[in-house]
Amino acid sequence: MSKPSINLPQIVLHDLWLHKWILLLALLVLCNAVAVVYGSHTTRQLTTQWDQLLQERDRLDIEWRNLLLEEQSQTEHSRITRFASKELNMSRPLPSEEVVVKVP
Repeated sequence: MSKPSINLPQIVLHDLWLHKWILLLALLVLCNAVAVVYGSHTTRQLTTQWDQLLQERDRLDIEWRNLLLEEQSQTEHSRITRFASKELNMSRPLPSEEVVVKVP
């Protein structure tokens, strides 16, 4: 007695062809899962980058405020007058030494 030969790959392919919609749905579910994972990963990266940019903005804002305070202290009139008199040996001219220039 000879056994009929079973061609397993042919049977599997035939079965897959009969259930092609299930195979297609399985592939779509797999693609959807990969897209969800990719989207989650991208969202996490963007959230991390957003947090870093907010921290940088806060740091720059603090630096800007400090620079404004420094500018105000540097341009204070009494400081300029003190600097001019001590460091540059300057003084206010006498009224007789003043010269008025008129622009036509």
